[in-house]
Amino acid sequence: MNIVFRADASINIGSGHIMRCLTLADALTERGHQCRFICRPHKGHLGDFIHQKGYHVEFLSAPRASDQVDPITDSSGSDLPPHAHWLGATWQQDAEQTLQTLSILFTSGQAVDWLIVDHYALDYHWQDACEAGFKQLMVIDDLADRKHRCNLLLDQTFGRTADNYQSLVPAGCQILTGAQYALLRPEFSEWRTTSLKRRQSPELNNLLINLGGVDKDNITGTLLKAIDHSHLPESCELTVVMGVTAPHIEQVKQIAAELKQPCQVLQGVNNMAELMANADFAIGAAGSTSWERCCLGLPTLMIILAENQQTIAKQLQAAGAAQSLSIGPKLAQQVAQCFDQLSPNYLSNSSQAAQAISDGLGCLKVVNYLEQESQ
Repeated sequence: MNIVFRADASINIGSGHIMRCLTLADALTERGHQCRFICRPHKGHLGDFIHQKGYHVEFLSAPRASDQVDPITDSSGSDLPPHAHWLGATWQQDAEQTLQTLSILFTSGQAVDWLIVDHYALDYHWQDACEAGFKQLMVIDDLADRKHRCNLLLDQTFGRTADNYQSLVPAGCQILTGAQYALLRPEFSEWRTTSLKRRQSPELNNLLINLGGVDKDNITGTLLKAIDHSHLPESCELTVVMGVTAPHIEQVKQIAAELKQPCQVLQGVNNMAELMANADFAIGAAGSTSWERCCLGLPTLMIILAENQQTIAKQLQAAGAAQSLSIGPKLAQQVAQCFDQLSPNYLSNSSQAAQAISDGLGCLKVVNYLEQESQ
């Protein structure tokens, strides 16, 4: 199959959309399918990283300030998604450029079997305009806040059901919902047995901190300062993981060097599953990495970095799989208080609740469906 991904990363958007698309692309490539990416070169776009992973990347025109659109309506009077301003262009411009790019990619007359779109700024307007460029369309979403015109919709949010999308997609659209379809790299299922086994007698010796690939507001630095004023044992080892485009990496390294606890700061790692498996507790964003931590049974304090993470945080906290906190003036104090509650009994119960949510095999389930529907 010929498969094209339309997704973006930026300082504002973050890296999660690109990263989960890369996970799906890796699984499809492993099955012999050809995958390409179409992206807009926002600041922090990750195009070089996609290329290093072995995928062809076509860039649309650079975003311009004049391309920013009102989040409610545009000049045509169309209702727009709340995140429309993330696009860096109007949806009409993006659709036209995407169709032109698809025609360049497939000049020999080959068809795009699946166009896979992972972008909060795009909805059925764009999808209708691009219809001539593909055989079938898959949408990856988390929000259930806008209409889509697609053949397949995936929402990997724990607790999400098909009913949330019935009025937002056409009749006949296949809807895959829930963390059983979480797009996790194979190393997470490979490390699952080891990770769960070491949690049978939990202790707090290793703490992992990862606030996504960007952390534009340097919440990581706030957390490290909170830890420095907490009752966390000085023997507890800290590991901080940040992305290749993280803008505050040097400041974080400086804070880490002054902590009482030993603390290593890593950037752009390729062994995240191993790091999670060897951690006893994590502080992380309430985004797509939540499913990675659940697969490995890693107890977590989730920091809600964006409005769209509220649902994930609420569902996982209700299930006993994690705690959650919102960003605010009392965040440091609340984080410090959290460490006082991390008894072995709490760590054990939280781990058991988390590991029941995702087995790490969701990506294979999605690939099987894509292949089945293309036969």
